[in-house]
Amino acid sequence: MDIAIREMEKGDWSRVAEIYYQGILSDMATFETVLPSFEVWDRAHLRGCRLVAEGDRGVAGWAALLPYSDRACFKGVAELSVYVDVNHKRQGVGEALLRELCAESDKAGFWSLQSVIFQENLGSIALHEKCGFRSIGFRERLAKDRNGVWRNVVLMERRIRADNSGLPPSSLRA
Repeated sequence: MDIAIREMEKGDWSRVAEIYYQGILSDMATFETVLPSFEVWDRAHLRGCRLVAEGDRGVAGWAALLPYSDRACFKGVAELSVYVDVNHKRQGVGEALLRELCAESDKAGFWSLQSVIFQENLGSIALHEKCGFRSIGFRERLAKDRNGVWRNVVLMERRIRADNSGLPPSSLRA
C-alpha cells in the first residue's frame, strides 16, 4: 500500500474519530472511554504536528501531539498519540506516521517526545523502539480502563539528536 503523510485538516475529523474509537474499543490504546467531540480533541492537542496517513482508500491512521505541561520550562516536551485503522495494521502506516511526527516535532523545536503505552501493547512498544524511542520507566496500576481493570503502562521517550534552536516551541500552542 502506498502511504502519503500530510497535515491533518478539520475535514479529516470523521475518519480520525472513527480510528480513535477503534482504539478505545481495542482496550489496548487509551484510558479514554468516550470519543471526544472535535472541539474537545482540538483544544487538547497542539495546533501543529497533526498528521494523517492517506492510503489507497483514504485516511488509514493519524498522529498528533499533546502538551506535556502548561509550564513554560516544558514547552519543548510533548506527549504523542498514534492510531492506525484496524484494517491497515502491519502495513507500515504507524511507522510512517511516527517517523514523520518525529521529523516535524524536531523542526518545531521539541526536544522530547513522550509516549505512554499499555504494557501489553507489544506492537506499539516495538514500533516506538524502531523509531528511536527508549523505555524510561514503568507505572504500575496507573488507571483503570473502560472495563474497570487496573492497567500498567510503559513510559517511552525520544530525545532530539541536536539542539536546533535552543528556544522552546511557541508557534504550535493553541
